[in-house]
This record gives sequence, C-alpha cells and structure tokens, in this order.
Amino acid sequence: MKKQLLAITALSTLGTTAAFAQDDVKPFTLEGGLGLIFTTGNTDTTSINASLVGHQELDRWSNDYNLEGLYKKESVEDDDGEDVDQTSAQKFFASAQGNYKLDNPDYRLFGFASYEDDRFSSYNYQSTLAAGWNQKLWENDSTTLEYSIGPGYSWAETDEDVEQNSFIVRASGEFNWMISDTAKFSQTMSTEVGSDNTKSRAESALTATIAGNLSMKVSVRLDHNTHVSEDIDKLDTSTAVTLVYNFY
Repeated sequence: MKKQLLAITALSTLGTTAAFAQDDVKPFTLEGGLGLIFTTGNTDTTSINASLVGHQELDRWSNDYNLEGLYKKESVEDDDGEDVDQTSAQKFFASAQGNYKLDNPDYRLFGFASYEDDRFSSYNYQSTLAAGWNQKLWENDSTTLEYSIGPGYSWAETDEDVEQNSFIVRASGEFNWMISDTAKFSQTMSTEVGSDNTKSRAESALTATIAGNLSMKVSVRLDHNTHVSEDIDKLDTSTAVTLVYNFY
C-alpha cells in the first residue's frame, strides 16, 4: 500500500507541476477511447477497454498523460456442470511524463511516473519513477520522432507478496505519421531494465477519422516481463478496435 500511494502521489505531482509551470498555455488535446464486446448464446462474455490520453504544450513544458483500463468477464462451466461468471482480465495502467524544454526546444529534461495493476500477471503492482534526457529527433509536416532515456527506480510486488524494488534504466521512443488529414499511424515502445525484471511495452496503432471528432482506432499492444511465475506467459498481446473521441 505504501508503494501504491507513493506512485499515485508522484503521478499527481508531475501533472500538477507541469500544468502550472507556465501561465501561457498552448493547445491541450484530450482523447477518450472505448471498446465494448458482448456475446451471448454458446459463449457469454463481456469485454471493456477504455483509455484517456492527454497532451499539453506549454512555453517550457511538453507533457503527456495516459490512463488505460481493461476488464473481461466470461461464463464458464464449473466441475458440477453449472455456468458461473468468471473475471478473466482486469488491468489498470496510468502514466505521466513532463518534458522541460531547454534553450533548444528539441532538447528536454524529462520526469516520468507510472503505476500498473494487472490482476492476472505475476505482479500485484508495478510502479516506476524515472528522469533523464528527452530529444525530439525530427518533426516535419507529417512525421515526428522522439526518445527518452535515463535512470530511475522501480517498485513491484509479486503475486506471492515478494517485493522487487531496484534501480532501473528506462528508455522509450515514439513515432507518429500523419498519413493524411484523416488517418494517423503511431508507434510507441518502452523498456525498463532492472536487476530483478525487465519490463517492456509496445503499441502499434492506426487511427482514422469517421466524422468530426470521432475516430476509429485499431491497435496491437505487447507487454513483456522477463521475471514471471512458471504458469504465467512472459508476453501478453492484445488487439483492439476502439472508438476515439477528441474532446479538444
């Protein structure tokens, strides 16, 4: 519980500091995504994935915020032949990164915090704090590419209630390509290398505008941990089709 409170506090501090670092606020974007699947008949399932992604540009700061949630329930037959409801996926992830721009705005210093609670992984929770160097390698009318790298610290607790806390090195990258006025491709990836575990995430996504502020997003996500229980796979993959609404 102490580690969870620390991670949530750090996320709040990053968001608050970045949001009020400058009075002259530039455009702020906020996207909400929602995907639902309901099946009945031979198989009864309910699957919900939701996300909230924000980006803010200030005179001296460039900030990113991310919330993700996944829930799946299905009806299975027990040993007595009766159908019972069973939760098969339940995951929450939150992160925030503030990039402080130097005299050359493509060169930045970053601070990052994240918290993940995945009920069906080998961990009760995983939390990270990191800081270091961020650089926008290029930006033109259609593409952008940037990376971050720096040291940090990770707090984690396994499903056997064993703490795994260690210093880490975190590296991440993001590529965006505006294919047209109505279509965009994005690729994000990150890895956190520690003595007990190396945690990596990657997502490839294609987003197309349907009408106005409403878009459809097709994404493939990979989550990998090098240290897991024997009955748990190291790699989790998920493919999703979600509706995305641009609030700003």
